[in-house]
Amino acid sequence: MNTLDDLDRRLIAVLRQDGRAPLSKLATILGVARGTVQARLDRLIESGAVLGFTIRMRQDQEPHVIRAVMMIEVTGKSTAAVIRSLHRISELHALHSTNGAWDLVAEIRADSLQDFDRVLREVRMTDGVLNSETSILLSSV
Repeated sequence: MNTLDDLDRRLIAVLRQDGRAPLSKLATILGVARGTVQARLDRLIESGAVLGFTIRMRQDQEPHVIRAVMMIEVTGKSTAAVIRSLHRISELHALHSTNGAWDLVAEIRADSLQDFDRVLREVRMTDGVLNSETSILLSSV
């Protein structure tokens, strides 16, 4: 699926809030027939636009988890190799390419300060990583 129309985007927005919403509820919220919702959802999944459904937990239910954002500068043309290496670090929950001074942004989730420290060392020791800056996320506002 190359482009999403307004109904696709609205369906995805509703599912982001409640991924377990029944088709009938989705249809009511979107103002369309249940069959329309089913067909759209099937098409979004089949096309790969929707990769799956997940659970979101309240942050206060995981008070021990250390969350951070790390900006990463890569040397020369080594971005692809760095990305492959970083994908092996399980605590990196997401990795994004970006523009500006930093080449990549990583979302880190670690169970302890020791794990967090190890992740920082692993990223910084990765061949092709020139520089990094990390900010621990203290609370969501």
